[in-house]
Amino acid sequence: MELADLEYRREDLTSTIATAMIRALNAELAERYPEEGANHFRLDREEVAEGRGAFLVVYGNGEPLACGAIRRLDADTAEIKRMYVEPHIRGQGIGRRLLTTLETEGRRLGVKRIVLETGERQPEALGLYRRAGFVHVSPFGEYVGSPLSVCMAKEL
Repeated sequence: MELADLEYRREDLTSTIATAMIRALNAELAERYPEEGANHFRLDREEVAEGRGAFLVVYGNGEPLACGAIRRLDADTAEIKRMYVEPHIRGQGIGRRLLTTLETEGRRLGVKRIVLETGERQPEALGLYRRAGFVHVSPFGEYVGSPLSVCMAKEL
């Protein structure tokens, strides 16, 4: 599949497609982080409404392959959330392109900085974010006190 053939669509967070993608992400996170309370982070529908953020699904040949969200935290900062690429399609640049698309959405929202949280047991995600210019920052918001969280940021 060619990266040029991918389609990026806003998706309602409660849609069947979005729900299935988030369920797959949560199942993978539960395997990597089986500790009680390790996967307690949320994303609400209104946080990704037009003008506040976006939940995007990447389609290839009509099939959902990846998802990710961005939500505005304040006038200058937005957060990347719920990044997921289906395992069978990883390593082909889809996550990188999705991240770039979410950064573009952040610019459209008028933010100057993007933050995110990932986990110490996700070396693929950590590598993706580092290569995209994200740097480690102190835990913020709901991630303060979460020992397995790794928080990162990037100036736009």
